[in-house]
Amino acid sequence: MKRTFLISILLLLHINSHSQRLSGKEIDFERLVDEIFAIQDEDINYEDLYENLAQLYANPADLNLINGEQLRSIFVLNESQIQSFLNYRDEAGPFLSIYELQNIEGFTNTVIEKLIPFVTVYDPTISFNKHLWKRILEEKNNYLVMRYDRTLEEKKGYQESASPASSYAGSPDRFYTRFLTRRTGDFSIGFTTEKDAGEKSTWAPAQKQYGPDFLSFHAQVMNKGKIKNLVLGDFQAQFGQGLLLGSAFGIGKNSEAVNTVRKGNVGFLPYTSVYEASFFRGVAMTYEISKQLTLHSMYSSRWRDGAIQQDTTEEAIDFISSFQQTGLHRTPAEIANRSSVLEKNAAGILNYKYKNLNTGAMLHYTQFNIPIQRNPNVYNQFYFNGTDNTNVGAYLNYNWRNVSFFSELAHTYTRGTAIIAGMLGSITPSLDVSLLYRKFDRDYTTFYSNALAENSTTQNERGFYWGWKYLFNKKYSFSGYVDLFRFPWLKYRVYAPSDGSEWLMRFNYKPTKNIFIFLQAREESKVRNATTENNLYVTSPGIKRNYWLNADYKITPGLTFKTRAQFSNFQLSDKTTRGMVLLQDITWNHGKFSVSGRYALFDTDDYDNRLYIYEKDVWLAFSFPAYYGVGIRNYILMQYSITKKIDIWLRWAHVRYTDRETIGSGSETIYGNTKNDIKFQTRIRF
Repeated sequence: MKRTFLISILLLLHINSHSQRLSGKEIDFERLVDEIFAIQDEDINYEDLYENLAQLYANPADLNLINGEQLRSIFVLNESQIQSFLNYRDEAGPFLSIYELQNIEGFTNTVIEKLIPFVTVYDPTISFNKHLWKRILEEKNNYLVMRYDRTLEEKKGYQESASPASSYAGSPDRFYTRFLTRRTGDFSIGFTTEKDAGEKSTWAPAQKQYGPDFLSFHAQVMNKGKIKNLVLGDFQAQFGQGLLLGSAFGIGKNSEAVNTVRKGNVGFLPYTSVYEASFFRGVAMTYEISKQLTLHSMYSSRWRDGAIQQDTTEEAIDFISSFQQTGLHRTPAEIANRSSVLEKNAAGILNYKYKNLNTGAMLHYTQFNIPIQRNPNVYNQFYFNGTDNTNVGAYLNYNWRNVSFFSELAHTYTRGTAIIAGMLGSITPSLDVSLLYRKFDRDYTTFYSNALAENSTTQNERGFYWGWKYLFNKKYSFSGYVDLFRFPWLKYRVYAPSDGSEWLMRFNYKPTKNIFIFLQAREESKVRNATTENNLYVTSPGIKRNYWLNADYKITPGLTFKTRAQFSNFQLSDKTTRGMVLLQDITWNHGKFSVSGRYALFDTDDYDNRLYIYEKDVWLAFSFPAYYGVGIRNYILMQYSITKKIDIWLRWAHVRYTDRETIGSGSETIYGNTKNDIKFQTRIRF
């Protein structure tokens, strides 16, 4: 009774000032990206890699069902706050409102603002007493998203003059559709379709295509007696620290140097992305043997893209020389590689949990219908070749007060071993630290790992990471990390054993709730081949430095500005090149209508100084273009809520280069120095 009265008082006191902030509907993705996402250095589709966080935002977790591992996967709370949350729920009982977060020790307004968009409180008396099918039909947490986008300029691949080998089969239009209906802890059903620009939609069962180039579907039920999780269709897996089974969406090293180091042991999750290179298709189940013992098992069978070549020996056996990761099927060569390799996966994980101890043993088997035979090179002598790969592993996590210990050991049968061990914790109320050690043998092989590493794969690496975050007071905070690593064997573009280092430091200043300023510096030193007249295999350290100066400030409740300057320089063999971006953003919200825009100037000497900067995009989409060359880039994004159930977005992005007459290369070449992209999206809730 006392608790209910307290909740009522909180609601009356805070409903006006906090209703928008605690509604779970608004989130500053730009700030979130700056804080917890890895520094962008690769030319990959970050929209796909950050899908999980966007999906969690679209489908908030229930505070009464979420566990410690799931809280860690949000990357907002430190260990002290996670323990405070769990202790509060154990002592006070189920949450009645998200406003109760203000009662938990260590939950400041800043922490609550970051957490609120990803959580909610469901009333179980509303629908859990109905049959599953009726709950699915009546669930209000659903949406249908339809998206269209294209580049207005004509690319070389669409022109009649393009050679047959470089000509695109389809139109330059991209179509995307997703439907999802979901209830946390109960069920999830959804599908996703996509046709990329240049691809052709066709009904060709012989080529394993049924309309759009990519189709994905899943159906999930949870907490049905002993069956705690059952997923049919497309799914991903996250166990331990990702050495053996890691989901496709890692965070990596970033200015949130503590909370993102340890991965959450969240198990099987539905797959809703359009990243076509890394997911499972089949069935996955979690079965509760007892309160302490749980069995996770999965079986997957799906076709992957691979470059098929034929052996010139008498046997003439086909083999895979490489996997294709882009998911694009536009040219004859890309279409020939489409769904050419059958991959099967089976795995079992036995998990034991008792109080603060969480440990498990894992077995994962992968089989291809065609053998892998890499094109030999000086650096890939220890890469996997063959048709079958078996991994065994174990993980152990233990929480003691405000400190979390985590570890994982994995071994490839007849090959190498990988290990990760670390800790993170709250040393004082103001200081959080993290430590991590990793060692990956050069012949350790797994196709679904995603551990914290400097390499893109968990091979041929040893490293030690130290991260920290210090809160001086409500206005000032300081964070950073140091990572020392070594590559005992050769690697791509480095034809000798090498070592390197990376550090980042960030200073945050928030004098008021309407002003946020940060300064950030990062340096990475890695060895690279340096071509000389006499020896092609001389190596030299390449040092890249990045600097950020950023200010977000709100003029009125509906008008927000962002001003940023980013600088970089790259040094290799006594040669230094530089790059910079200056930009101004503005966002205006007025009732059902909002508009955001950017004007940016960029100037980089070469590709090594390209700068990735987050751009606002339509709902559930991410945009991370590389600012490279000399020119101007701007965009405008408009959103309008037609009704409570229908929203529309319109986005236009424009770039003009002053240092070139063509944009892109190969089939993607645009003859001219300007490029315009348009995107339209509508969301319907039923």
